[in-house]
Amino acid sequence: MKKSHCLKSTNTASFLKRITKYRGMYFLFLIPFVYLIVFKYVPILGNVLAFRKYSASAPLFGSRWMGLTYFKMLFEDINFYNRFLNTIILSLETLLIGFPTPIIFALLVNEIKNKNAKKFVQTVSYLPHFISIVVVVGFINSLLSPNTGVINMLRVHFGMEPINYITKPEWFRTIYIVSDVWQNMGWNAIIYIAALSSVDSQLYEAAMIDGAGRWKQTLHVTIPGIMPTIVITLIMSVGSMLAIGYEKVLLLMNNLNKETADVISTYVYRLGIVDSNYSYSTAVGLFNAVIGLILVCSANYVCRKVSDISLW
Repeated sequence: MKKSHCLKSTNTASFLKRITKYRGMYFLFLIPFVYLIVFKYVPILGNVLAFRKYSASAPLFGSRWMGLTYFKMLFEDINFYNRFLNTIILSLETLLIGFPTPIIFALLVNEIKNKNAKKFVQTVSYLPHFISIVVVVGFINSLLSPNTGVINMLRVHFGMEPINYITKPEWFRTIYIVSDVWQNMGWNAIIYIAALSSVDSQLYEAAMIDGAGRWKQTLHVTIPGIMPTIVITLIMSVGSMLAIGYEKVLLLMNNLNKETADVISTYVYRLGIVDSNYSYSTAVGLFNAVIGLILVCSANYVCRKVSDISLW
């Protein structure tokens, strides 16, 4: 017993010593930990409002149990189905175009042999990610302006009529996806560039001895080498498909393009913030989160069966 007690005391003292020694690093870890608790986990408690009637006197847990009333309203709401369809279409198109683009970009950057040129290209590609969404939307409006926009000035120069792209429903998804790819391509490519640097160079040498050119080396060495990273990011991308941020959509949306621009996130924003219908908006948000969970689990299952690579 004495030996066991001494061992526990020694382990405790060693643990406290490590904490004291690396207190700066533990403090840095504490900041994101507190952020996750306060802004990610505590708000989960608010999901109970999807089953209770919101009351200002009891803002967190509501005043009266409503059961599945708000979910019944959700499934009977035609407007919700239109927003849900818009979200699915926009998410799929963004995934199909936005997911492979950083991979292709990373492969191209990896082919640049000059280190200074490579760093320059990487730095320039990262910068748009740090531009405010408000600034990006302002840039889009200026670029596509029917009177002073560069695109329409070129159309007029070649004898074509100017188009007010911002008000056209059929152009909204194109504008959203292109701007999203431009803003996030370089940033999303970072993880692939890092993965490419870990591919064994001896594999390239063996492929060259076998007569493989750059294209075959890419197909049979490079892509298989970063395939685990691609699969993991694909699973996470599928899981967040419906989590389209409302900021850019809200700023680009107007009464003329609303039929294709209005998505679940903007619908929840109007229900909760504008109309103060907190319980119903919580039900819509919870339904969206459940669908996202189903998507990530399904993507993980399929990837595990096809490639033996998965999150769990």
